[in-house]
Amino acid sequence: MARRSAENVTLVLGPTNTGKTHLALERMTGYASGIIGFPLRLLARENYDRLVARLGAAKVGLITGEERIIPASARYICATVESMPESLTLSALGDGAGELPDRRFEFVGVDEIQLAGDRERGHVFTDRIIHARGLFETMFMGAETAAPLLRQLLPDAKIDYRQRMSKLSYSGPKKLTRLPRRAAVVAFSAADVYQIAEFIRRQRGGAAIVMGRLSPRTRNAQVELYQNGEVDFLIATDAIGMGLNLDLSHVSLAADVKYDGRKMRKLTASEMAQIAGRAGRHINDGTFGVTDGCHALEPELIEAIEQHRFPPLRAFYWRSRDLNFASVDMLLGSLEAPPPLPFLFRKGDALDHRALLALAGRPEIKDAVSGARQVRLLWEVACIPDFRQSLNENHYEMLASIYLALVEDGVLGTDMVAKAMTQLDRLDGDIDTLMTRLAYIRTWTYITHRSDWTDDPAEWQDRARKIEDRLSDCLHSRLSERFVDKRAAHLSRRLKETKNLMASVKADGTVLVEGENVGQLDGFVFMPTLSEGEEKATILAAARRGLPDEIERRVRAFTGSADLAFKLDEKGNISWRESIVARLVKGDSLYSPRTELLSSDLLSIDQTTRLVARLTDFINAHIDTVLGRLTILATPDAAPSMTIAEPAEKHNEAPPSSEAVPSASAGEASADSDLKAEAVSDSASAPVSTPVSAPVSAPVSAHVSEAADATPSAPTGLTGAARGIAYMLFERLGSLPTAEVGHLTRAMHEADKPRLARLGIRFGVESLYMPEMLKPAPIALRALLWNLDQGFLSSNDFAAEPPAGRVAIDAPEGVDDNFWLAVGYRRLGGRVMRVDMVERVAMLVRTAARVGSFKLTEDMLSLAGATREQMGAMLLDLGCVIVGEEASEDPEKPAIQLFERKRKARPQRTPSRAKQTSNGAHADTKADADRGNGQPKNAKAQQGRSKSDRGGAKKRPPKQSRNQPQNRRPAEKQADPNSPFAVLANLKLKD
Repeated sequence: MARRSAENVTLVLGPTNTGKTHLALERMTGYASGIIGFPLRLLARENYDRLVARLGAAKVGLITGEERIIPASARYICATVESMPESLTLSALGDGAGELPDRRFEFVGVDEIQLAGDRERGHVFTDRIIHARGLFETMFMGAETAAPLLRQLLPDAKIDYRQRMSKLSYSGPKKLTRLPRRAAVVAFSAADVYQIAEFIRRQRGGAAIVMGRLSPRTRNAQVELYQNGEVDFLIATDAIGMGLNLDLSHVSLAADVKYDGRKMRKLTASEMAQIAGRAGRHINDGTFGVTDGCHALEPELIEAIEQHRFPPLRAFYWRSRDLNFASVDMLLGSLEAPPPLPFLFRKGDALDHRALLALAGRPEIKDAVSGARQVRLLWEVACIPDFRQSLNENHYEMLASIYLALVEDGVLGTDMVAKAMTQLDRLDGDIDTLMTRLAYIRTWTYITHRSDWTDDPAEWQDRARKIEDRLSDCLHSRLSERFVDKRAAHLSRRLKETKNLMASVKADGTVLVEGENVGQLDGFVFMPTLSEGEEKATILAAARRGLPDEIERRVRAFTGSADLAFKLDEKGNISWRESIVARLVKGDSLYSPRTELLSSDLLSIDQTTRLVARLTDFINAHIDTVLGRLTILATPDAAPSMTIAEPAEKHNEAPPSSEAVPSASAGEASADSDLKAEAVSDSASAPVSTPVSAPVSAPVSAHVSEAADATPSAPTGLTGAARGIAYMLFERLGSLPTAEVGHLTRAMHEADKPRLARLGIRFGVESLYMPEMLKPAPIALRALLWNLDQGFLSSNDFAAEPPAGRVAIDAPEGVDDNFWLAVGYRRLGGRVMRVDMVERVAMLVRTAARVGSFKLTEDMLSLAGATREQMGAMLLDLGCVIVGEEASEDPEKPAIQLFERKRKARPQRTPSRAKQTSNGAHADTKADADRGNGQPKNAKAQQGRSKSDRGGAKKRPPKQSRNQPQNRRPAEKQADPNSPFAVLANLKLKD
């Protein structure tokens, strides 16, 4: 094997997007002439168009199997590798190259040289490596995997390793519906390409198609659809991996196996990298991944692609170019010559070789072959490509008829060529039919470019080109109809032509853009109509460009709307004009939820800010309106009802009557340590029959007068204990178990309770609550706030308030008891009851329990709305126990349970609790005065202690000396034992 010198040979090696092709074009145009071989007809055409735009059509030529454009002054040629002339001289181009008839091209380049290792076409690339040389410079461009073998073939060549200009990274698997825009999906069969394109059209609006079987005209038209933005997705075969430069940001593999002409096999890492490398051209980074139908890539494979590290090629394919045309057998023998080097594998089953074997086996061909001229002709006919890639008997029949015609007449008959072209000059049929016709006409285009095979080659070339153009245009149209939505494409084109689209909104919210019904405007959210073939992104872009005035009008109307225009539902959704525009989310505090607008790409930052501000004002006002009496408990002293000056106490002032101080019934009394609480409640509700000024007895009057002189004035505001109760109600949304605040209730001043009553707080035996908060609107809002604060609004743990107007329901499973208290209810057994009704039921229970054990009554069952079994469970939660059973009057009915109310032990009176001030005598004197006013000793003594703690007495007793024991109690003045107050006190002590 004679190898040409490697002098002036440069190997430019590196991954995709390293600028290798651009470098070769720049080097070629720096010489007087040059030729570059590309692996694909599409790639040769792309670079031809680039050079024409730069240098003009007169200086650039194109040679492929189906096209031959050679201007008379052409000096730079773009060709497929197979179509490069062996002599690499201008004279080999034919007419128009007479100026330099025998001189070689000054520059010769071959792209994607690593394809020398391809089983199907590798022998052609190996031949160019060994024999193709430019007069001054030769450049081979390709992947680094070919470097070891290239060094052995070209030991003197210079090697230029280049780095990728952008970063390529793996983004993982993505569904077709989740692919980013400006992405390509690569499949490995026409059926898969069509299936994916159909899906993309339905879900994403459309896609362009690029396959090797397309004509350049169809391919360019499809690429233009993508490049100009009418579609955002490209569905292609691995043809895009061979240097096609497209504006891609992401490449996704739809499969990791392909049919290589012999069997299904997995793609190699370098093949995947060649395809993935189409993403992120120039300095723009790109991503790659897999989509539906392809398994996730292994970490080692991902790293290899990202780092561009692949195992080197171990062999190149080779076939002898020294062919012997003496006979068919000699020709076949020369094609099967062994390779000269161990790393070169003989290519023995190339398509043209197989066609030659098929033709040589036909008897009519054997009879027609006589001499070297006919053998050479037979080889040239066998090299006619089958663009249908079928290699079946139909193709061999056509080749045989062409050969016999050429042998017999020297040229193909006019009738034969005309008949073939007329059969193909039809535009009916589906996509596959059109592609088949294109494949046939491409074959005839190749034939007509053999100028010595037809009587009028120029005419037949022109006719074949026109038929191919018509079929290409029709195929592009059919592809667009099937895989691209015309309405989306129309809107996309209008977006590029003008900045102001004609848009309008009907009264029902229907959006029209450029006369096209594109969707519905619901509030501020545009909802595209996604019928067959719609492209949401394109429609949204059109709406975004065409609806700014309408959106601004709605924003102004929204911000100017009264609070009544907004509605808040139980799930926290805020509606305006019958459209949900926002939702509530957890805020900084329980009573300050945040408003979150529904996501809309049509709103600017300023508009969003204005809308959120208006919603915030609405929510604050709504909470203040519905829960105003509750929210004021955070700062009760600032409440309007607390700012009224209270009358100053006088020495002989009558005690407040039952009308002046809210009476505490048995169902509303404070739980002041069991029986003591009930005694206080009963005495507080009883009217005083004798005023202080009534004549009773001299000793008692003296005591009252003396105590009045020493009575401290009431504090101007709530005491700390009262404020604590108010704040706990505020934090707990208006309801509290009485037992939780018993210690605070006992520490309150006598003036605290009426003040808290004016704030709307009701002291019950079982609960503290606010009657105004038990209406449907406050209950619903409190339920919403509680769910928001707990994070349950959008989860399965969401708790719904009882139906409006229902005071008792069966307890749902899985609902926190704290929720029921927050909305003014309490769970008792298996029932949930409103707290005011719990007080009424508890009053009946206490009344019945005064006689000891008791049984359920019809009044209890009716008031609770419960069965006997349910009521029994409720009594257990009300502090009762089952103490026995009583036989029923009806022997068939179960026994009647007897209940008894558990009583808490009365707390022991300790010296420290008895002495609440620094002057014990003052406390005792005040207690005597309380008894003189007809009030129980314990209640008045407790109030007296609270006042002494605040130091509000008008007349302070003399300070004790330091030597006087602090725990010594001064002598008390004894009341008249015959007075009614003494009698009451004795009765109390007996209890």
